[in-house]
Amino acid sequence: MTDSLDTLGTQRPAITTKPWKERLSGLWPLAPALAFMLVFFLYPVAMLLSLSIKHVDGGGFTLDNFRRIFDTPVYLRIFLNTFQVAALSALLCVLVSYPVAYLLASISKTWRAPLLLLVMVPLWTSFLVKTIAWIVLLGNSGMLNSLLAGLGFGRIKMIYNATGVLISTVHTLVPITILIMLSVMQNIDRNLMRASATLGARGAHSFWRVYFPLSMPGVVASALIAFVNAMGFFVASQLLGGPRDIMIAQFIVQQIDEGFKWQFAAALGVTLLIITLVVFYLFDKVLGFASLAGDPQRKAQHRNSALRRTGAAVLAIVSWLSAWLGAGFDSLRRLLWGKRFGRVNGRPRVELWLTASLILFFIAAPALVLFPVAFSDSAYLAWPPKGFTLRWFEQYFTSPEWREATVRSIVVGLITATLAMLLGIPAAFMLARRNVPGKRAIIGFLLLPMVVPTIIVAVGLYYLFAQMQIAKTTLAVVLGHTVFAVPYVVITVMTVLRNYDIRLDQAAWTLGANKLATFRHVSFPIVRVGMISAFLFAFLQSFDELTVSLFVADSANTMLPRQLWGASIWNIEPLLAAVAMIMLAIVLIVVLGSYALQASARRRD
Repeated sequence: MTDSLDTLGTQRPAITTKPWKERLSGLWPLAPALAFMLVFFLYPVAMLLSLSIKHVDGGGFTLDNFRRIFDTPVYLRIFLNTFQVAALSALLCVLVSYPVAYLLASISKTWRAPLLLLVMVPLWTSFLVKTIAWIVLLGNSGMLNSLLAGLGFGRIKMIYNATGVLISTVHTLVPITILIMLSVMQNIDRNLMRASATLGARGAHSFWRVYFPLSMPGVVASALIAFVNAMGFFVASQLLGGPRDIMIAQFIVQQIDEGFKWQFAAALGVTLLIITLVVFYLFDKVLGFASLAGDPQRKAQHRNSALRRTGAAVLAIVSWLSAWLGAGFDSLRRLLWGKRFGRVNGRPRVELWLTASLILFFIAAPALVLFPVAFSDSAYLAWPPKGFTLRWFEQYFTSPEWREATVRSIVVGLITATLAMLLGIPAAFMLARRNVPGKRAIIGFLLLPMVVPTIIVAVGLYYLFAQMQIAKTTLAVVLGHTVFAVPYVVITVMTVLRNYDIRLDQAAWTLGANKLATFRHVSFPIVRVGMISAFLFAFLQSFDELTVSLFVADSANTMLPRQLWGASIWNIEPLLAAVAMIMLAIVLIVVLGSYALQASARRRD
């Protein structure tokens, strides 16, 4: 994808003089992953493109589907609403995530680990579960409105409108944007800010003129990822939005569910894909894809000098304004509380801690509020919970549909994670250790499902599986989930291998060990923890996948997210909270089990 993607490897190998045919013959570990992604990712997207220009009767080609989109104001308004929600979500994600990422990058590892866990657990929690929690929090009888009513204020409509959609979308994406920013901020040399201070710069000037520009790759990359992901969301708009808040992914699902309008749905998906590619193209022109790799020291290839000058001028104004406001606030703080609230020995200020704590509470709140509601004796989701009962859990465990959906999701998740590991690990090792021809393009291709809207791939996969006559089967679900799990395995293993010293393998080879023995006794013990994390990411990606399950899973033998989705549309009752708590418990068991295995592995090492 970019030059900077080479940094994912451990070190740049020496250029070989072997003939290109001989070099290609040694790249067989890449073949399974590339073949799988070509068949089940690129080909379905290409089929979607061809389907979008076919007549409804299946004969000949036409652009009528695209003309229908651009000639109908309602469809254009849906696209505009999707773009607005995605853009505003990306902006809010950056504003909300930056303080938390900055705090995590500034504190010691002792404090960082538990705070990072608070960020990670919501990331691993089902999007559908979190959306149901926001119904409890924001509903007319929800927690926030009940609190406002108790304080004597009027109730505010916060769901079934754009507000609820925006809050839920931002909440889902914030953990991702925090991790992206943190990966960049951890590589920024703090001595640069100290050096600027010795030259007379105040704290605000040091931050805005030195630190913030170096963190910009993470800021822009996180905004881009948030924007692209928000473009493909539909759960929040379906459950929390109103008729005017429909988004394009939701509309595509409706076209297929209500009338099997495949050609028009394909045209909508292709239009969404084109918008996504245009955004990526503009991003590359302004900053370059180098910033996606999280390397603040590398400059973008296409950065405009006029844009740089404008940005520098804006930062200068902001730094002077921040310094002026900060000086006034410091004077007031010293007057009221003394110096104990200031910055001590380079530690973060108390204002940063308070801001980050509020944001972390925002991230954790949905999971916390579901617990008491799951035991409520009320007939619908409301706050405060009424009475105490276990009947919702009893209803779940005595229902064959819920039990079978849960077991099926766990089994499919385990199979998907195993298949993703078999495909992704050899590819990751090859890309990290070898001078592979077209390395940047291969890495970009394998990671592409992470940034292409899921709805586009899901529609293409369903059409492909229907032709292969495996639609609505467990095999189809596993294959569809694996498409999105492989990128997580590849990027996780390659990140682990970044710090792996390949000379250890070379030493084992000189002592007579073959490659299999070297991997078993040298490589695997070192990267074992990373492989456990990769398996965890792949399993959770499958366990939480709703879009693919909606299209390729059989409604009679459904997955747990789809079962919960159907129940949430027709009946908002505490049973949903009970199921959500069970899903969260499964995720926590997997996460804590992974941590226990990693800790055990470290102790043995």
